Amino acid sequence: MSAVRPALLLLACAALACTAPAPAAAQDWVPRRVGEIQALDKVTARVATLRATVGEPTRFGTLTITLRACHSRPPDEVPDAAAWLEVSDERVGAATGPVFRGWLFADAPAVNMFEHPVYDLRILSCR
Repeated sequence: MSAVRPALLLLACAALACTAPAPAAAQDWVPRRVGEIQALDKVTARVATLRATVGEPTRFGTLTITLRACHSRPPDEVPDAAAWLEVSDERVGAATGPVFRGWLFADAPAVNMFEHPVYDLRILSCR
C-alpha cells in the first residue's frame, strides 16, 4: 500500500503541473526604439554609455554595434531590458561576418555574454 501512495502523489503533481499558469509570454515585453549600452575598453579602462537607435550602427573603438531589437518590461513590472545586437569588429574584417549576434539581458548579463578580448558590452535599458 505504501508503494501506491507515492505513485498517486506523482500523478497528482503531474496533473497540477499541467494546469499551472504559463510563464510570461513575449507580449509582456514592450518594444522600444533606443537602447542604452555600456561599453568597456579593457585595455584603456574607458567606460562609455552608448545610445543606440534600432537599425542604426553605433561605433565604439573598432566595434560597429547595430541594435536590431530592444524590449523592456511594462512600467508596472520589475524593470528589465533585452536587446538583440549584431557586433562587427573592423580588426577581424567584414568578410567574416559579425563577431557577435544575439540577445543581451540587463538583469542577467552572464546568460549570453559578448566575449571579446578587448571590449565588453552590456545592455542597461531600452527606452
